Amino acid sequence: MSLKIDQDHYRFRNIVRGKIRDNLRRYISQGELIGRKGKDLVSIPIPQIDIPRFTFGDKQQGGVGQGDGEPGDPLGGDPQDGDGGAGKAGSEAGEHMLEVDVTLDELADILGEELELPDIQDKGKSSVVAVKDRYTGIRRVGPESLRHFKRTYREALKRAIASGTYDPGDPVIVPQHEDKRFRSWNTETEPVANAVILYMMDVSGSMGDEQKEIVRIESFWIDAWLKKQYKGLESRYIIHDAVAREVERDTFFHTRESGGTMISSAYKLCAQTIDDHYPAEEWNIYPFHFSDGDNWSMDDTLSCIEIMKKDLLPRVNMFAYGQVESPYGSGQFIKDLREHFGTDERVVTSEIRDKDAIVSSIKDFLGKGN
Repeated sequence: MSLKIDQDHYRFRNIVRGKIRDNLRRYISQGELIGRKGKDLVSIPIPQIDIPRFTFGDKQQGGVGQGDGEPGDPLGGDPQDGDGGAGKAGSEAGEHMLEVDVTLDELADILGEELELPDIQDKGKSSVVAVKDRYTGIRRVGPESLRHFKRTYREALKRAIASGTYDPGDPVIVPQHEDKRFRSWNTETEPVANAVILYMMDVSGSMGDEQKEIVRIESFWIDAWLKKQYKGLESRYIIHDAVAREVERDTFFHTRESGGTMISSAYKLCAQTIDDHYPAEEWNIYPFHFSDGDNWSMDDTLSCIEIMKKDLLPRVNMFAYGQVESPYGSGQFIKDLREHFGTDERVVTSEIRDKDAIVSSIKDFLGKGN
């Protein structure tokens, strides 16, 4: 019975997984999952799944199965039409919605399958260690759930042979208490591949609420994928207009400033943060910059290019620039980056015209496995 239940649950999870995958692009473009995120789970509304279950009628109710009834009599009363009226057959399908909890790891797996994302090749191990319990030993005491069958049988067989009670014609071995052996664990430490994402965003007046929402949705899915790839993932947030500063996540997505834009201020702060906290030999480093493409001057753009060449690219796995379309932005900065780094695989650029373009942008950023 337990095996049958496990098989049914496995089939159900596969159905759910297929439904999520079929609707993934809608979930991404509409941002439906972000507000449903818990600590480790995301609650997802799945349409078109109806779970079979028994429904019991009221006692003393006449009809088929109780009291008098004729072939063709309806079960549970008169038929109703689709919109609540009586006497006509309904023509519209009912809406069946089921909310299921999916772990962020499962969600990342589905994202990877749908977008065909390769596993990331990390740069190395960090000095941070993870503690794990591995069942590598045997001991004489322990819970029955950890009893080692083969070792227990071997000890019982040795005892029976040594005591002369073993009968080859009737080789029945009954383990005694002293024969029992149990698996035991040893605590081990191992290096963990660590990663940091440094999100940078232009918060000048031309970056409105819609543009910030696009960045928020895309960063959710980028985080989900990178957390699947790395056991230790940190995120840092930098906002800038004419000056840059580091902020908390909520501030990052809800701040709106005005005034000019000097992108180099964010790149300088990013490089300084890496210098202070994230040695390149120990960390996998991912700067992501989102902007509408406006910059104060060509001189500042050239300063950005210089900072990238000298301070950022030698240390990072990938530098990602996402340009969110805005009615007020010139869109020039992505052209300048492509002019200077068009052949550099460490620099990935993506144009995000609207929410429907988020999926292809994620593919642009994560599709190379850097």
